[in-house]
Order: sequence, then C-alpha cells, then structure tokens
Amino acid sequence: MIMKCVLAAVIAALIPVTGAIDQATKDPKPVAIFDGKTFTGWEGNLTIFRIESGAIVGGSLKDKIVRNEFLCTTRVYGDFELRLKFKLLGGDTANAGVQFRTKRIPDNHEVSGYQADMGAGWWGALYDESRRNKVLIGPDQEKMNEVVKPSEWNDYVIRAEGPRIQLWINRVQTVDYVENDPSIESRGVICPQIHAGPPSEAWYKDITILDLTK
Repeated sequence: MIMKCVLAAVIAALIPVTGAIDQATKDPKPVAIFDGKTFTGWEGNLTIFRIESGAIVGGSLKDKIVRNEFLCTTRVYGDFELRLKFKLLGGDTANAGVQFRTKRIPDNHEVSGYQADMGAGWWGALYDESRRNKVLIGPDQEKMNEVVKPSEWNDYVIRAEGPRIQLWINRVQTVDYVENDPSIESRGVICPQIHAGPPSEAWYKDITILDLTK
C-alpha cells in the first residue's frame, strides 16, 4: 500500500511539469534571421552591402551613395516583433531605415512599404516608402536627440500585429499607429536600407524576429 501511494504521488507530480514543458515548446521564441557571417536568407546589391564584425553594413564613408539600396529577406513576414541593433555613421546627412511589410518594385532598385526611419530629423518615424511617400506618424525630433546615441549602437524594436504598428528606439516608444486602409499590404519582406546621399554607413546586427502569427 505504501509503495502504491508513493508511485501515485510521483505520477501526480510529473503531470504538471510535463504539461509546462509541452506548453513552453509551443510558445513562440525570437529567431535570428542574420547569422553574422553570411547573407544566407538575404538578397540585394552586395557591392553596397557587406558583412563586417558580425554586422550588415550598407554604404561607405569614402564614396557617395548614388541611390537608395535595400538588402531584403527572401522570406515574407506578416505579424511579428523585430529586434535589432543599429548605428548610423556619416553625420547629420546620413539616413537609413528598416523596411517591413515591403515588396520589391519589379525592374527597380526601390521597394514599396513601411519604413522604420533613421537619421537626423527622422529618428523613429514611420515612413511609407514608394507608396504614399510621406511620414505617416513620428515623434518629436527634439526629444529624440536625447534618446538616440549618434554614431553608437542603438536598439530598434518594430512590432507589427494586424493593423497596429509600434516602434521603439532605446526602449522609448516613438510610434503607435493603426492602419485604416484595408488595401495596404499586411505581409512582406524586411529590408535594412542605406539612403542615397553623401558618404555614410548604416550598421545592423543582432537581428531577431518573434512570430506573432495567430
């Protein structure tokens, strides 16, 4: 009888633990989409983009950036939370950003979709690239001067879930936007950018994505 009681207690103790493990394996977890070494899973102009010190680097501090260039994922994403670190070199004229829910324009170097913007006067804004061609919403740029660390590594979080888009730089929320146009794409590729202009570089690393697809 004692042996049966002990066995029953052991089985009862194991049930919730096993259930918790099963649930944990089902919970979504962030996944790295850049391995820090290769462009596996990415496509773009590799005369403009390179890998250096475990980061994607777009542009050059020696040469003018002739046109906007984008390095895009080969995979399409819908609802997600994207996290990455970035730094922008080249002074106040440097500009870049991260495209998402975006698509390549056929026979063109441009893309069309949302951009989490980077650069003096643009930090943390949500821009609509090659579509509505305007800032949809953005923060007070004077306040952003206190948030962004120029020429240093900064954190960007991009969360797109249904029609709601949220952006954070260095844990400060810059955008909380709800898309009310049902014709706007809710899926697309992710593309770090370097903007046309004077010599500059955009660095991106530690890029992970959390799948929020229901």
